[in-house]
Order: sequence, then structure tokens, then C-alpha cells
Amino acid sequence: MRRVFKNANILSCGVISAGDVVVENGVITSIGGDAEVADGDEVIDVEGALLTSGLVDVHVHLREPGFERKETIQTGTMAAARGGYTTICSMPNLFPAPDGEENLGVQLERIAQSAVVRVVPYGCITKGQKGRGELVDFEAIKDSVVGFSDDGRGVQSGELMQEAMRRVAEIGGVVVAHCEVDELLRRGYIHDGEYCKANGHKGICSESEWGQVARDIELAEQTGCQYHVCHVSTKESVELVRQGKARGVKVSCETAPHYLLLCDADVKEEGRFKMNPPLRSSEDRAALIAGILDGTVEVIATDHAPHMEEEKARGLAGSAMGIVGIETAFGLLYKHLVAKGILTIEALIDLMSKNPRRLFNLGDVELKQGSIADFTIFDLDAEWVVDPSEFISKGRSTPFEGWKAQGCAVMTVVGGEIVYRK
Repeated sequence: MRRVFKNANILSCGVISAGDVVVENGVITSIGGDAEVADGDEVIDVEGALLTSGLVDVHVHLREPGFERKETIQTGTMAAARGGYTTICSMPNLFPAPDGEENLGVQLERIAQSAVVRVVPYGCITKGQKGRGELVDFEAIKDSVVGFSDDGRGVQSGELMQEAMRRVAEIGGVVVAHCEVDELLRRGYIHDGEYCKANGHKGICSESEWGQVARDIELAEQTGCQYHVCHVSTKESVELVRQGKARGVKVSCETAPHYLLLCDADVKEEGRFKMNPPLRSSEDRAALIAGILDGTVEVIATDHAPHMEEEKARGLAGSAMGIVGIETAFGLLYKHLVAKGILTIEALIDLMSKNPRRLFNLGDVELKQGSIADFTIFDLDAEWVVDPSEFISKGRSTPFEGWKAQGCAVMTVVGGEIVYRK
């Protein structure tokens, strides 16, 4: 079927222009201008909404296989479509862990059966995703994964990480690291800041993150490996990445909406404020915003990490780490960064779509004639309130409950097919 999307404001190559988009056999055959409509065409009047390349989230916990009570591939990808995402990368915190062809095959089969958006998984760095012990056979699974990560655990041995980077560099892959020094955690569960001290909690120091970031950037420099840091939360991590880039190291990093919009002064005695890494200080938050403005932080990912309600109802000390965010990210960032003049809409789309596509080779960076028809249509005027009871995701835990948001996906298109319509 030929679909004609009329009267769009199309964002492509950093410019917004009015026009139409024609899709046929999953490919954009015409973009811009006033498209002719033929008999049999499906015509969709976009009514001036923003049409842009589909969002990409390089850090999503789909929980399947192994933890379907928290989330499934179907519910997670439906939530992603509602949030405007056309491609997501699934983290390896699964059972079985994707540490070889057989285990990865279990996940790939379920993705093929259930996903409504594109899902590209990560393979593990270590066997069993333990952050120590034996490295996986990177060569064997490289063609089926977006990169290699032990997310949820930092690789504790510098020697092991160096060897992993050496091998991954040989096959042209990317190491995607959760940076955390176990011996510095000291049973902490929120940031070791003023709120922590004033309320008698156990803190996680910033060095537990940036200490390993520093180590890994040096190793990436030595090995020539492409290296990406997950969910940076500290000002020191931002500066280390900035300095690494200046030296020519192949390093990139992501942060998440909660680190850009919240700090430890916003924490309440509820599990929905508990994630790893934790909400840091206002100075860290300012450094992260500076990092996205100067290009040091190139990606915003959600770290969507659903848990069951009872797992998040045990306060700060007893609740599981992790919050959901794939359905709220765009609206919150548009409302609180773009609408307030901190970011432009073009910059936000770079951070949420174009940069991750470029860094991880996830399809066409720009919308153009001949590209795969993966795009999202946003109503930038729509105002709404974050209500977890309306989430498609099985996860309901968000620190943004009750927050005002602006801008929402009214249609998400993957391979020319409409996978979400508001």
C-alpha cells in the first residue's frame, strides 16, 4: 500500500520545512513538497505536526527472556512505540544471558515473534554477564548484536577489560560499559550527598562511577576500541569523556532524562526515586546539561528498567534499583528543556535519534528519499500529565509521576507500517 502523509512539518538535515512524505513498500519514495495522490492511496493528514526520524533508545531493559513478570518484549516495544521510538537496544540482564549463540538465539526468536519496533540486542562482555571471569566469544555473535555490555555490573578487572577491548576492536565492535567499582559501593543505594547524610541513608560515592570511566577511557586509548559509557551521572565522568574526546579517543556516552531533570534534592522516601546510578547533586546535573550542549554527551537514553509494584514499594533501602521512562522521555525533555529554551528541538532529536543511529550504525541518520520509513509524528502542542496508570509498560515506577509534559507521539511508523496511533 502507498501511504501519503500530508501537511507535515518535516525535520531533516537540521531544517524543518512543510511538506508531504510518501511511503511505498516500507521506503520513503518522496519527501517534501506537495505530493500527488493516486487512487488507492491511504492519505493521512498530519495537520502540521512534526515528522522526524524515529527515536532510538540504546538502553532498554525488556526483561524477556527470564523476567517476564516485570516486562515482555511485546509490552516493552509497545511502550516504546507509544513513546515515539522506532528502534531500541535491549540490555543483557536476562536469563539466559546472551553470552553465546545459543542463549542469544532464544532472545532473537522471541524478538522476531513479539516486537512491534526494531529491537537490536546487546551481547555480554563476560560469560553469565558477571563482570568477571571468562570473556564471551565476541566473533561468534558480532553480527547479531549492537555491541557488548555487562550492564548492571562493571567489569572489575582492568586486565580483563583491556583484553575485551582488544578483541572487540579487532572485530570492529563497540564496548558499552556500566561503570561501577564494587569495592566503593559500601552497600550504598542513593547518592552520597546532603539528602543521604541528613536522612541516615547509605550513600554511593561518585568515584564508584568515574573511577572506572577513567580506567576504561585509558584502555580504549591503548586498544583503539570504540567505547561507550552507559548512563553517566557525575560531573567527573562528563569531564573525563570531554578530555578523552579531545585526545582523539573513540569514546562516547549517554545520560538519561532523570539525571537531566532531577537531582538528589528531589529525592523522596519512595522506591520510585531509586535507580543505579543514583540521582546526583545539582552540580552534577548542571554538568550533564552543559555536556549535552557542548556535544560531550551525545545520547539521551532512558535506561527503562521495569520492576513489579511490590519490588518498588519497599522504600529507598529495600526497593529494587530501576525506573521506567520510555513512554515519558520525549514529553518531559521537550517541556523542561526545549520549551524553556535550554535546547532546540533539532538538538533534542539529535540526542534521541540521529546521534545514536550514527554511533551504533542503526540505519539512516536523516530522513530522505530512499531511506527506510522509520519515523515519528509528534504533536508538540499537546500538554499532558505523567500518569503511571496509563502506561503500556508493565512497569509503573517513575519519579516523574504527576509532572507536566508537553509533546507526544501521535503516530509511530516502522518500515512503513503504523505501529502506534494515538
